[in-house]
Amino acid sequence: MSPTVGFAYHLPKFLSSSQHVPRINGEIPSVDEATSDHERLSEQLFGFDELKVQGDGNCQFRALSDQIYNTPDSHKIVRRQVVHQLKSHPEIYEGYVPMEYGDYLRKMSKSGEWGDHVTLQAVADAYGVKILVMTSFKDTCYIEILPVSQKPKGVIFLSFWAEVHYNSIYFQGDTSSEFRKKKRWWNFGNKH
Repeated sequence: MSPTVGFAYHLPKFLSSSQHVPRINGEIPSVDEATSDHERLSEQLFGFDELKVQGDGNCQFRALSDQIYNTPDSHKIVRRQVVHQLKSHPEIYEGYVPMEYGDYLRKMSKSGEWGDHVTLQAVADAYGVKILVMTSFKDTCYIEILPVSQKPKGVIFLSFWAEVHYNSIYFQGDTSSEFRKKKRWWNFGNKH
């Protein structure tokens, strides 16, 4: 199966990007904080539908897989590509990792290991896409991640319930597989 990424989307005018300061995955929020964050995320997703993916520690990779391959089930391919990107270009990523880089690579190679801001950047770079993340953060509801050394060839849309879960998102009404087959999709060919 060749990867595809949505190409024909235009952001609604009410969205505005802000500079995001990467942060290390911290403690899982309390039940009250998580509930409040989820409510805030739900409000911020006005105009979008979430395609909920399994919460097994692979949710970031499942959501990315849904956007790239039209199925969350190819998450292992996305994880392998991310780890390959991280191994191939340590000079880009290792300064953002809060541990010894080799340990980080081993950790990210394991199924069930949570993705983070570094893995999102590696996806943007490896696939040559812009990643737009709608978040539950109070101060930053929208994060834009661009590839480091190329112009984006497509756009990936994700939601992030801070420190809890990622999902794949689409403009309302766009989640049906029939719609996705009819849209213009950018084909990156088999790189894996």
